[in-house]
Amino acid sequence: MFGEFTAVDGVSFSVARGEVFGFLGPNGAGKTTTIGMLCTLLRPSGGSASIAGFDVLRQRTQVRRSIGLVFQEPTLDQYLTAEQNLRFHAYAYGMPRNERGRRTRELMEMVELWDRRRDSVADFSGGMKRRLELARGLLHNPHVLFLDEPTLGLDPQTRTRIWQYLLDLRAREPLTIFLTTHYMDEAEHCERIVFPVNNVPAWMAVVSKLDPLTYGVDGVRGRAE
Repeated sequence: MFGEFTAVDGVSFSVARGEVFGFLGPNGAGKTTTIGMLCTLLRPSGGSASIAGFDVLRQRTQVRRSIGLVFQEPTLDQYLTAEQNLRFHAYAYGMPRNERGRRTRELMEMVELWDRRRDSVADFSGGMKRRLELARGLLHNPHVLFLDEPTLGLDPQTRTRIWQYLLDLRAREPLTIFLTTHYMDEAEHCERIVFPVNNVPAWMAVVSKLDPLTYGVDGVRGRAE
């Protein structure tokens, strides 16, 4: 709750290990608030939740070490180079020194930024920054990657490339992806989707397939199988 306003209420779902799980809905549906609580950035006023077996209230440190997070808004340090941003993140998460360089290069090559590693982030385009944030979120080998509208405002080509990186990585490493979006093409990557019924966050439905799919003033409707 925010004062007298209830942002999220009555939400209940589980996500399987290795699943791509979508949290779909329009602006104001409580998607970012839900992610904030699951990532220990916001303290819930009630209820319970666990990530990778750790309680989000009682085991906040363990939860944070188990997750990666790509925020809706950019959070890179504009005064550092691309490589410095990742190395600082690795240091903050206590990654062993011998792993930092290897993992940094591996992920920067994956997102096609290794050749720009010594360039200032301030000179990067929006798509390049988002790709770097994706690499940063994956750097410490999280069990769960939270993506809060990760491709908002990006051109279709960049959005496609980001998803190709994610799907390629998921084929090699055990990774659970929790996605919030209101893009229908991104929702198609999800194995299951939860969404507010009639745009009311208090009422949720989980579907395993959206067919047929409509999205408009009445919200999202799909056929659960």
